[in-house]
Parts: sequence; structure tokens; C-alpha cells
Amino acid sequence: MTTDHPIDTSAATRVAVVTGGSRGIGRAVAQRLAGDGLAVVVNYVQDTAAAEETVAAIAAADGRAISVKADVADEDAVAALFDQAEQEFGGVDVVVNCAGRAVGSAIVDLDLAVLDSVIRTNVRGTFVVAQQAARRLRAGGSFVGFSTSAVGTQFPAYGPYAGSKGAVESITLILARELRGRDITVNTVAPGPTATELFLQGKTDEDIDRLAKIPPLERLGTPEDTARVVSFLTSAEGHWVNGQVLRINGGLV
Repeated sequence: MTTDHPIDTSAATRVAVVTGGSRGIGRAVAQRLAGDGLAVVVNYVQDTAAAEETVAAIAAADGRAISVKADVADEDAVAALFDQAEQEFGGVDVVVNCAGRAVGSAIVDLDLAVLDSVIRTNVRGTFVVAQQAARRLRAGGSFVGFSTSAVGTQFPAYGPYAGSKGAVESITLILARELRGRDITVNTVAPGPTATELFLQGKTDEDIDRLAKIPPLERLGTPEDTARVVSFLTSAEGHWVNGQVLRINGGLV
């Protein structure tokens, strides 16, 4: 007798939807999952050229991918995104919601219109994507949400961003329990400071060096660090990990 529940990959290619997959961590996740043998739907909201670059890089490595534009907070657009994934590849097995918006500001100074936009993308967007994932994922599938290690570190000026990501953690942990009996895992990853183009923009060498020395491992994370963890969580080897928040940060609190 065995207690293993291996993911059946014999019937068809497994399929991943990666939101925010055109740049940074999202691009690294899309490329890693394609390298794992999944067909990937690269979602983006604005930068068509960057999304096509991600698709081209996957194709150059003999992977399969398409790009689909959709605002994650728009329920009709997200439903159409999943429709296209099913029409192109036959179903959905993995959903990774990388799309998000980061804003730094002291709470006392924050423009509430900016707060609304952060909540729309990070909270409503997570809810909309998670809702479609709950409706569409096949047995053996996985959903991975994205939080931030700032929920734990509570650095000043991270109030709007960390606050929205705290909601992401609650939504995904509850979803893991709501999907009882369907053989679908739900986890959230929470990267720390990561050397993406967006993160490095506007920072001096001194700023970067200071930030790199904060974790005990004394370096910034890379998009690939996070992509490797997502790869594990969405694989057969990681399928016993469920309802967890994994802080990928080199040892930050």
C-alpha cells in the first residue's frame, strides 16, 4: 500500500498559467516551468514586447508558450485568459499569480487613490485569479500566490504593499482548505529583496550593497531563486506541501 499521489502526466502535457509573466520573477517562473515540460500561458497587462520576448525565449529552448493580455483584476478578462489556455492546450494544471503592484510610502503620506490601485491589483487580482483557478484546475494541480517577506519584516514605508500582501496570504491559505478533496495544492511564496530590473531601478550601488547584506546569506535574491521554489511546489515532489507561506529571502525574519 502506498500513500503517494503522483501527478499523472501521461495523458497530456501539463499546462501552466503565469500571470505577470513578461518580466522579472514572472518571466523566470514561466521559463522554469516550460523547462519542466509544461506548456505555459504567459499573461501580461501592458508590455506586449516583453511578453513576446518571454515566449520567444521559451520557444528557443524547445518549450511551448503563448502570451495573453489580461488585467488580473478584471474578472471577464481573466475568465477569457483561462478560456484561451484551455482552448490552446486542453486544460490548466498550474496557476502562478505573479502579477502585482509594489508601492513604497509612509502611511501618513500615502495618496489613497494609490492605495486603491494597489488593493485592486494585489488583493482583488489575487481573488479573481484564485477564483478561476478553483474553477478550472485539474486534479493534481497547484495554485501559487505571491506575497512578500515585508509582511514579516514590517519595514517602514511598506505599509500599502505589505498590507495588501497580508490579504493575499489569508486568501490563499483559506483556498487551500476550501479545495479539500480535489487533490489541488495552494501555497504562497514570499520573496525578499530580489535583483529584478524594477527593484534595482533608482538605487545607488551603496543602497544595493546595504540591502544585499541584510540577509544572513549576504546577497540579494534572484528571480531564479524564486522560480526554483515555484517549480518544486508545482511538481509531484512538492505535492505534499499545501496551505503554506514560504519566505524566500536568505534568512530574513
